[in-house]
Amino acid sequence: MRPIRLVIADDHELVRSGLRRIIEEQPDMVVVAEASDAPTTVRCVEEHRPNLILLDVAMPNGGGLAALRAVREGWPQIKALMVTMYDDHAHLRLALEAGASGYVIKSAPASELIAAIRTVHGGRTYMSHCLDDGSVAPGPIANLTPRERELVRLVARGHTGREIALKLELNVKTVEHYRLRVMEKLGLETRAELVSYALATGLLATDPDDRSG
Repeated sequence: MRPIRLVIADDHELVRSGLRRIIEEQPDMVVVAEASDAPTTVRCVEEHRPNLILLDVAMPNGGGLAALRAVREGWPQIKALMVTMYDDHAHLRLALEAGASGYVIKSAPASELIAAIRTVHGGRTYMSHCLDDGSVAPGPIANLTPRERELVRLVARGHTGREIALKLELNVKTVEHYRLRVMEKLGLETRAELVSYALATGLLATDPDDRSG
């Protein structure tokens, strides 16, 4: 099996070194490049074409979100995991809107970082444990049926319409109808808002397998 190829982007050398050490202890992961600012991040991605990039939010010359947007525009197949000190839903929402598939707080244990990398590389969404704090208004969850709650959880976790259809034993068109109806019920417009909602209401913590991907 080919290893997961990663680029680490952070403006602190000690942080990059620590992340590299944690990652390269894993037999199925390898760090192919490091970057300390946004332009260098984009150049490293262009040169090395990793499977996944780890990005800090705050970096010189544009910041991690600008680098993420550039990478997603040029190489949409490359996944991105934010590794940051910001533990609030506002930064989480910005990261998701820029194209991130995961968000991990720097104070998280090494095991969580590894789980996040594997989850994002596998095509799903990962959110740091400490974000499950209910700091976003939960909204009318009582208005959702059990099937609709499950749909919200699966969409927020990054499952495709086809995957959700298989899990819920529905056809893809019905899943899309459910999704639109749920978004309308909740007054939400974007996937980032849906993820924040799912975090606030605990829907992402209802399945023990969610954390491990």
